[in-house]
Amino acid sequence: MCGRFVVARVGSELASVLHAEIVPDDLPSPSFNIAPTAQATIVLDSAKTEPPTRRLASARWGLVPAWAKDPSVGARAFNARSEEAAEKPTFRDALVSRRAVIPASGYYEWQGATGDKTPHFIRPENGEPLFFAGLYEWWKDPSRPADDPGRWLLTFTILTRSAVGGLAEIHDRMPLMIDAEYADVWLDPTTEYPADLLDAVADAAPSVVDTLTWFAVGSAVGNVRNDDPSLIEPA
Repeated sequence: MCGRFVVARVGSELASVLHAEIVPDDLPSPSFNIAPTAQATIVLDSAKTEPPTRRLASARWGLVPAWAKDPSVGARAFNARSEEAAEKPTFRDALVSRRAVIPASGYYEWQGATGDKTPHFIRPENGEPLFFAGLYEWWKDPSRPADDPGRWLLTFTILTRSAVGGLAEIHDRMPLMIDAEYADVWLDPTTEYPADLLDAVADAAPSVVDTLTWFAVGSAVGNVRNDDPSLIEPA
């Protein structure tokens, strides 16, 4: 699974790497301890323009489907199993045309038995950004007036798959890391056969794992109030 991650770069740096055309001013600041329900930067191709326009956006971590009565369901939907996303009511509509990429500097995973777990920081060995395949949704708050700009809530989830290689020794699941080869087609809302595309992205993920390194870090990352570069220093 993926329950904490790091974004150490600012929006302008991410935009240049991902060729985003729109970079809003309200993007979250760099963070070394992003947890579910927090705001994070995602990348999406807007279907409202032709051709679709790529942009960065601030979104809340934990997907809230459009049909949800309230946004509290998002707290449980911060991950989506790639093997089930095409069938699960919470995720299947988003998979069709609302696919996102979530940039990260790395992520944390805990190893060990309950009560005695050791956090590890996992990142690309070359220091370049890591990209997670995700889904996004817009949820309309019925309690707010139609002209309220805060009426619409943008949320996202990170897809996961079974862990491979050395990562499987830490946890049996891992975020679905997307190879650069698939980023453009994954983001394109007009791409057909999204379930097949998801399978292809999942099959290619092990090649990304081969570029990663990881090491144990201190227990301070377990507290969401802690957020500074010391969290990613080796223990």
